[in-house]
Parts: sequence; structure tokens; C-alpha cells
Amino acid sequence: MADAGSEETAPRSTPAAGGILQSADRALVALLTFSERRPEWGVSELARHHGWDKAVAQRLLTTLMARGFLVCDPATRRYRLGPSVSRLARVGEHSGVLPSLVRPTLAQLLRETGESVVLNVPNGSGYRCAAAVDGTGPIRYTAIVGALIPGHAGASGHAIFAHYPEAEIRQIFGATPLQRFNDNTITDFDALLECYAEVRRTGHSISHGQYDEAVAAIAAPVFQAGTVAASLTVIGPAHRITRATDRIVDLVVAGAAEATAAFGP
Repeated sequence: MADAGSEETAPRSTPAAGGILQSADRALVALLTFSERRPEWGVSELARHHGWDKAVAQRLLTTLMARGFLVCDPATRRYRLGPSVSRLARVGEHSGVLPSLVRPTLAQLLRETGESVVLNVPNGSGYRCAAAVDGTGPIRYTAIVGALIPGHAGASGHAIFAHYPEAEIRQIFGATPLQRFNDNTITDFDALLECYAEVRRTGHSISHGQYDEAVAAIAAPVFQAGTVAASLTVIGPAHRITRATDRIVDLVVAGAAEATAAFGP
């Protein structure tokens, strides 16, 4: 689990398995080296990091740039991800790749808890429902896929943004007053940072009515390549969630670990 502000370790090259085209594998490894924490690389840095010959690294980066997967700053000669990556990201978003990978986990949590289960992904200063299954029974929480929720209000957002660097948290939430939805909403920035520290310490987040007073939620972060990619949340009527908190925490944390494994390296 990566703490907020920690330096993410970029993936290193490993020997290609049988049947894998080494040049293509190296190109993909090079792309995966770029991350939110390390968005720029120079040729020499990349070569040293992976133990490649500098000429090999240069040819890989040049090839990726020719196909639009990278762009190069002519002044610094440093490379960043290019427009082709954004195009593939949009395709993946519209095709529902990430939600499809975790639907078995959502279904399992529904069977185990009887409550609604939601996969949320970061969206600016908030989070967006990417996939959901509704709980059973006449009284339940219904999540709307595509709905946007403010990031400071509720367990789902806390599980995501707790793993952002503090400077980025301050940029996202510190510029304007935090909106109050009810008396349970965290509106003090220092209190929000304390909440995030507790989330990182325990590995999960619990909220009681911070967005909707009648609702409680338990969430855990889902990671991809060492960076938080989503949160997995069990949410429902406050009295039922509170009564079963310890059991649900264990199930959500285990489900988030399964989702992290499904998202891949």
C-alpha cells in the first residue's frame, strides 16, 4: 500500500517469458514506467532503471513517439505520455474494462453482506460510480452508475484521496471551503487530513452519514501499478452497516485486495 506522498516504484524490466516478443515487451515495459508520480523520463534514466543499453532505450522511445504514445520536450529532451495513450484510455473507459474485471468481487460481496456494493473511481475533486450492485431487501441504498459525489464526503472518497500526495490534496480541497451536506460532513481541512492518515493506517474507511444522513459506508482502496485507482465500498442503511461493521470491514478489505489483483501490475 502506498502512503500519500510516497515515491512510487516504477516497474522494472524482467526477462521475457517464452512466446513473448522481446522488443514489444520492452516497449510496453517502457510505457508502464511512466506514472503519476514519475510522468517524465530521459533516455539515460530509463536505460539505467531497466538495465538497458542507452541506444536500445533511445530506439524504443523514438518508436513510441512516432506512434503518438510519447511526446518529447525539445528543450529538455524528456519524454511524457502522448495522445495515443489518451485515446486508448477513452476506449477502455467506454468499454468498461475496469468494472468488468471486478464484477465477480461485487457479486460476492453482495452475497456475503446483503448490502449494495459500489466501485468508485476518482474524478477531479470527487469520485464517480463506475459499477454497482444493489442490496437485497425493501430498504437499501441504490447507486447510480455515472453519478458524481464530492470527494471529501464519505468513505468512498476518503479511501481514494487518502492515498494522494498531501500537496495534491491541498490543491484539490484546500482552495475553497468544503461543502457541508449535514452535521456529519467533514468541512475542516485539517480534520480531513487526520481522517486520511487514519485511512492509511487501517487500510479502510468508515463513514456515518457524511453525505446522506441515513447511510453508512465502509470502503477500501483498490490499487493499480502502486497507485490508487478506485475504492470498493459496501453501503447501506446506517443501522445495518453499524451493527455489522467489523465483519464488513474484513470482507471489504479482502474484496479490495482481489480487485487490486484483478487490475493487474
